[in-house]
Parts: sequence; structure tokens; C-alpha cells
Amino acid sequence: MIPETKISRDTLPVMECFYSIQGEGLHTGKAAYFIRLAGCDVGCHWCDVKDSWDKNTHPEKKISDLVKDAKNSGAPIVIITGGEPTMYDLSKITEDLKNEKLAVHLETSGAYPISGTFDWICLSPKKTKAPLAESLLMADELKVVIYNKDDFNWAEKNASGIKMNCKLFLQPEWSKASDVMPWITDYIKTNPAWRVSLQTHKYLNIR
Repeated sequence: MIPETKISRDTLPVMECFYSIQGEGLHTGKAAYFIRLAGCDVGCHWCDVKDSWDKNTHPEKKISDLVKDAKNSGAPIVIITGGEPTMYDLSKITEDLKNEKLAVHLETSGAYPISGTFDWICLSPKKTKAPLAESLLMADELKVVIYNKDDFNWAEKNASGIKMNCKLFLQPEWSKASDVMPWITDYIKTNPAWRVSLQTHKYLNIR
């Protein structure tokens, strides 16, 4: 899959848009409008939105329409997620959303250069395609999914490349949460710079 970060465009491939509550990380519990872009070549085997990987199976939508729908939703925050949204040039959509006085957040693996202007960047690094050093430095929040015990080493490796005030989160992989949480609990007790992130939207059975 060829990255399209340098292509200026008036449309983006979109899997879905919806108004809900942020379920993960520092902004858990806040109302937010999600724009889930299609296309990803990071390929996490435990990904819970694999339908987003192939951008050719999802429609191109006008950025103007995406911005209009986000504004009309009444949400104070718009979260651009994926897939891997940084495969595309996000300059226009973030500029237009900001012009509508909306806060704009990004959820990314950091595998590609980050374009656009954001109020908050959550970077969740994946071993299958490691984040760029420049993307790590832009992260406001580092959220590492814990699937096995080696993931703690992966978390610390990425934490060594972030800016000073970046928030650190460890999140259990959903299918292994009951097994992984005791590891995370013990790890945070001895490494208190980290916090727990839970996928609260799944526990609450909301989208």
C-alpha cells in the first residue's frame, strides 16, 4: 500500500463516522465525533477494525462534507482515527475543522509523518511497523497495547523517544485483558510514570 501523505486532496477514504464517547486514554469519557479513515498497512493481528485496512472497499468522501457533518453533530471534539490516518495529507481537513472552532485529535501508530494541526495526538506504536522518531516527538499521549510481557520493553523503548510532558498509558489487549491486567498492575506499581488505559466503550457496550 503506497502512502499518500504528500498528495493534496479534497476527498478521503472513510470507513465510518459516528458521534460517541472517547473510550480510551487521557480523554476517556468525553463526547467526541469520530472520523475513521480507511487504509492501513501496519497489520496488527489483534486489530479490532480490520475492515478498515483496505481503502478500496470504502468510499471517498468530500472533506467539506466530513467537516459539515462533524460540525452539525454538536460534538466539541473530532477524533481522526483509522486505519492509519497519517497515510494521507490531513492538512486540509484539520484546517477546516479548526476553522469551525472544533478541537481536533489524532489517533495514529506513528508509522508515517504527521500532517495537519492537532490539539491532541495519541500515538500507539506497533511492532509490525515501528513509529518514526519525528512522530514520537509530536505525541501528547503514548498508548501501548500490552499483549505479552515483551510489550513492556516495547513500551519503554518508545517512551525513550517522546517529549517531556507526554502522558504514558498501558492498555490491555481486549481479548487477553483478564490475563494481562495483573501484569500491568504490577508494572505500574513499580513504574508509576505509566497509567492504565481501558477500552471503557467495550465494557459499557457503546460504539
